[in-house]
Amino acid sequence: MKIEKLPSGSYRVRKMYKGKTYSVIFNHKPSQKDVTLALADEINTESENRQRMTFKTAAERYCEVKKGVLSPSTLRGYKSLRKGVSERFSGLLINDITCEDIQREISKYSKTHSPKSTRNFHGFIYSVMGMYRPKLIITTTLPKSKKKETYIPTDDDIQRLISKVSGTRYEVPYLLALFGLRRSEICALTLDDFSDHDVSISKALVQNEDQEWVLKDMTKTEDGTRRVRLPEYVIQKVRDQGYVYKGSPGRLHAYLSECEKALGIPHFPLHYLRHYFASVYHSLGAPDEYLMAAGGWKSSATLKRYRHAMTDKRDDMEDMVGEYLLEVVGKS
Repeated sequence: MKIEKLPSGSYRVRKMYKGKTYSVIFNHKPSQKDVTLALADEINTESENRQRMTFKTAAERYCEVKKGVLSPSTLRGYKSLRKGVSERFSGLLINDITCEDIQREISKYSKTHSPKSTRNFHGFIYSVMGMYRPKLIITTTLPKSKKKETYIPTDDDIQRLISKVSGTRYEVPYLLALFGLRRSEICALTLDDFSDHDVSISKALVQNEDQEWVLKDMTKTEDGTRRVRLPEYVIQKVRDQGYVYKGSPGRLHAYLSECEKALGIPHFPLHYLRHYFASVYHSLGAPDEYLMAAGGWKSSATLKRYRHAMTDKRDDMEDMVGEYLLEVVGKS
């Protein structure tokens, strides 16, 4: 504890208590007793304010203090999730919230939202409670995710798609997506990011909480910062065009849907070109370690969601396995 005399003639005392610094100003040089009483009053006031804080206030404060460390897109997601909190739960005092209150809120939310959205919603509540009620052990039961069939474009789909967009401003970004790049990474690239053999990925274009597109000097994950080797053909396409992509990131999705409809192929979002990349890599027998590095996946558990059996390769692979097994039992 240190007593400082300010230029104004007042005295300031700062003290660290339970990880937080408290500051008190006096208009005279305080005694030890003055300091002790003033700091105790400041700490008690802070404690009382926290006890009277509702979940709504806590959620707003949580987002405010995390602004410097959370990505703009994460803050945008939190802003949207805050709107989904019921009026009842928003008005509950943080210190009065029980596990039952949280379970009721999650159960109610899950009736009108998907299991994935519900998990994200619970994650936000969990984070806020973790900051302001760290000792509360939360034991919420969450809805089970529903397994859904993922359509991975076939080689023929890809050939037709790239042929259709040839010569347009969409050709380069779609080619890059085929090599595992995320939309946010593609839209942040400039010509300077390309060498004669690869592309350096170290930034992303994302939306902030005000729906504005902002350049973030880091990728979605730490492992997303990487170099991806590209064929000379793709790199030359970029250089001939003189830019990677100009336009709204949302148009990349919209134009893809228009092309799929015109070509009569099943709908799949832009991100599924990344799934296609992973499936091709995996079907060619490349080690997971190489695939994780190329795609910027943090773990094999994350990668597992992308390793789908390609529809047009599966029959050939199964026939090959069947022939091998028949050979083993002497029936080929």
